[in-house]
Amino acid sequence: MPRRDAGSHPAGGTDAPVHVVVDNVHVRYTTPSSAATARAQVSLPRRALHRLVGSSPSVLVRALAGVSLVVHAGEAVGVVGLNGSGKSTLLRVVAGLERPARGTVLASSVPLLLGVNAAMLTELSGRENVRLGCLAMGMSPAEATAALPDVVELAGIGAAIDHPMRTYSTGMGARLRFAIAAASNPEVLLIDEALGAGDAAFKERSQDRMSALRGNAGCVLLVSHAAQTIEETCTRAVWLHQGRVVLDGEAEDVARRYRWFAWQLAQGEEAKAAGLLEEAYRDGTDTDVRLDLRGTAQHQVRRRGGR
Repeated sequence: MPRRDAGSHPAGGTDAPVHVVVDNVHVRYTTPSSAATARAQVSLPRRALHRLVGSSPSVLVRALAGVSLVVHAGEAVGVVGLNGSGKSTLLRVVAGLERPARGTVLASSVPLLLGVNAAMLTELSGRENVRLGCLAMGMSPAEATAALPDVVELAGIGAAIDHPMRTYSTGMGARLRFAIAAASNPEVLLIDEALGAGDAAFKERSQDRMSALRGNAGCVLLVSHAAQTIEETCTRAVWLHQGRVVLDGEAEDVARRYRWFAWQLAQGEEAKAAGLLEEAYRDGTDTDVRLDLRGTAQHQVRRRGGR
């Protein structure tokens, strides 16, 4: 996916440089389904063919449906939503790992995507993985060596830095991945659930590191199932539901409303949850992005319903 200038002076919201633009992005894919509704939509001959070969009919999944947002320098934007709401897909699209069926994604530099399943060489030690990771992000050998103490301190894994990665717990591996990514001071850092794998001390260190990154005019997009993590870590939050933006605003407000919605669902109160979702959507905003011939973005935020 081509990377173009995301623009420097937006028309609305803030005068900070724009680092990421997502403009009316749609992502669709097909997946097998054994649901009765999926079978009912398939013709009789095709159903017979599926039975013959032992396969299931496919259904179209709309992972993202017209998502637009703009992220500025100095922002930490959390993304919340139920499983299947499109959170991880959004990060993959911004990272350039997944091509949208429609829409435009711009970034001021190549985004760095950090996830709990990011590739590491499990037979090598943590120290060797730090060196390889730093080199892969463009550091010189000397810079990679100099970064090691800070990476070890941030990850909080102590002497285990010299143990093979296969001996690490999931949490230790996730903390080390975050520390390696943060060492490069990326302009656009994308984090998928990786901050949920640490204790209170690590969360405090990671929040300090993200604040430093933002202070250096970087930005962060953080996906998490834990609304409290978003509330404590981010300056802004986006609530996705079934591939659409429900609410985009201050992290504390969005996280609180999403947490209350999710709690009602967990209690089996579907009607109350639906009411909260509808209310949040009405209170939300839509982002209109305009791109000039150079790929520079201007955007306006308008309240839904013309309010």
